[in-house]
Amino acid sequence: MSGLRERKKERTRQTLSEVAIALFLEKGFDAVSVAEVAAAAEVSKPTLFRYFPAKEDLVLHRFADHEDEPARVVAAAREAGVPPLTALRDHVLAGLERRDPVTGLNDAPQVLAFLRLLHGTPSLVARMQAFQARSEGVLAAALEGTPEGMPEGTDAEIPLRARLAAAQIVVVLRVLADENIRRITAGEPVDAVLPGAVEATREAFRGLAEGLPY
Repeated sequence: MSGLRERKKERTRQTLSEVAIALFLEKGFDAVSVAEVAAAAEVSKPTLFRYFPAKEDLVLHRFADHEDEPARVVAAAREAGVPPLTALRDHVLAGLERRDPVTGLNDAPQVLAFLRLLHGTPSLVARMQAFQARSEGVLAAALEGTPEGMPEGTDAEIPLRARLAAAQIVVVLRVLADENIRRITAGEPVDAVLPGAVEATREAFRGLAEGLPY
């Protein structure tokens, strides 16, 4: 029964996010109130806030599954005996091949519209920075094989080398995606961007491998 409740909650969360993003794309993020989103989704404001504590979360919900994605890749690599950086590189390359929007290599109109909304709204950009900071934290723990579920505020317990490595990896992933987005929004076809994106990924991870102990 609890599984059914969780699935219903996730469907509601997804619906609220989709309704909100449609309104934000139509009118602009700052021009749409939370009350307007709630009315369009036919829920009360308190109900909406139970699912999304902040207006920005309605947009960044799409990234929820990606926050700890690098950490999950590293954890799986550790179990398989694969070097973390090798696993992360191959994960990015696979994402490029399937045109995963997270890699920036996707020119679907709805994806490009969403990216313009995200990068063109200062409050969303700031929220993304917090997202990346959390991603760094869980990745640092995964690099060191630290058990999941560490209490917040325990970053100091993770070696500095792991925190530095995680910060560099997250920045590399962001810059690679941003470069793909830049080229595609400038009008280059995805198939023309792909070869350079693959080479840039390989080169970036070669550089990481030369300087990081992972």
